[in-house]
Amino acid sequence: MSSNIIPGTDGSPSRIVLKEHTGSTAEVLFQGGQVVSWKNERREELLFRSNKTLWKPPKAIRGGIPISFPQFGIFGSLERHGFARNRVWSLDDSPSPLPAANSQSTVDLILKSTEEDLKTWPHRFELRLRISVSAGKLTLIPRVRNIDNKPFSFTFSMRNYLSVSDIRGSCNEFRRRIIIEVRVEGLETLDYFENLQQGERYTEQADAITFDSEIDRVYLSTPTKIAIIDHEKKRTYVLQKEGMADAVVWNPWDKKAKSLPDLGDEDYKKMLCVDSAAVETPIILKPSEEWKGRQELSTVSSSYCSEQLDPRRVLYGLT
Repeated sequence: MSSNIIPGTDGSPSRIVLKEHTGSTAEVLFQGGQVVSWKNERREELLFRSNKTLWKPPKAIRGGIPISFPQFGIFGSLERHGFARNRVWSLDDSPSPLPAANSQSTVDLILKSTEEDLKTWPHRFELRLRISVSAGKLTLIPRVRNIDNKPFSFTFSMRNYLSVSDIRGSCNEFRRRIIIEVRVEGLETLDYFENLQQGERYTEQADAITFDSEIDRVYLSTPTKIAIIDHEKKRTYVLQKEGMADAVVWNPWDKKAKSLPDLGDEDYKKMLCVDSAAVETPIILKPSEEWKGRQELSTVSSSYCSEQLDPRRVLYGLT
């Protein structure tokens, strides 16, 4: 297991690269505490990053896993999705009470409230983040501690930009139909907020979520495990989460992609965001209280079975 801190142009820490013994790696920026790369032992990139990425701090880059805190969305005077993604984090020398990571390559980061932050969000906090890479897994453990003398509430998300094959599907000319290549399992029958319709609440009717247009939904009271199945790559992402009851599914599709300056016009085809989030019910912390979440991304090999993958084997561990 190893980690390597790479300095910025001014000599300050810029990013850290984690590497475990099978060859899996993760690259983390101090800017935003943002994971921007996760590669498996075959050096395949598993996270999407825009080919028009604008490296212009303090703004987060388009891709990887940016963090939203203390809010998800746009409310009041705060920056869109909060300010945590736009601040420079530091190495955390006191990650206790988390246990030592024995078989993983790990980094612990911390973000503390500044006097500038207090002008727009008047609450003193410590936001810690442990990032670990192990064989086939990327784990993030966020923690928020209230170090103020009054309670505060917040919403939170980790946006996972996953690298996928063409999300539009592919055309089977022999059978004259579109083969769905990318689908999300585990959110069927759940209620969701439709952000494309002013946050109206609906119930998911489909057996699985597939994609043929822009999507921006917050699924509520979601299971701890969600499967993102990519038929063409014969790969399934498994998202396991704790402490974050909601899941956001987002893809801008063609029209909106062209309106985003840091996203290539064709980038939407190769990306899908499925976020771990706490959105519907804000987290409330009393003075000295701490909230802890956990997200684990892993991949498993999948194969065709009558052109369908059986997600139950992934979601429920069936053999």
